[in-house]
Amino acid sequence: MAHVFAFWESRAFYDSFMARSHDRLASSQAGTFKDAQVRLFDYRFDVKTGFEPRFTDADLLRVALCRVHEERAEHYVLMQEKVWNPAMAGSPGMIRGLFGEAPGDGYNEYLVLSMWLSAAEHGKYRTERVERLALRAQTEADIAALTGDIVRLEPSWTV
Repeated sequence: MAHVFAFWESRAFYDSFMARSHDRLASSQAGTFKDAQVRLFDYRFDVKTGFEPRFTDADLLRVALCRVHEERAEHYVLMQEKVWNPAMAGSPGMIRGLFGEAPGDGYNEYLVLSMWLSAAEHGKYRTERVERLALRAQTEADIAALTGDIVRLEPSWTV
């Protein structure tokens, strides 16, 4: 499995790429992969510090895709800002990240992407805090579905 993340300067640049170049590139890659899933998220806010799509200083990404109950969406976003972000920011091995929201699709889908120095540093954060933070943030009541992955970065794939 491979995860590919693309960061666009603006929605206009993304829309232009999709209109002018996407189909040509996609047809040249036909047969090189199967079961591709694509999701688009709008940037909402940083996790820790000003996010920049630079991966040379990280060894690991944690990506979480969260579908949130519609009536709990506001609470979920607030808890991400007030509970989860400060906890991750206080973790020495966490470099930076971002919080994004799927644009206007009515599903209340969110992306939490965090960059870590190493799997060991991420493991310290998980072991010590996640259960306690989930209770404090009432995460179980907010989230209808959660998928995610730990992604070990391959430097040769970074462009």
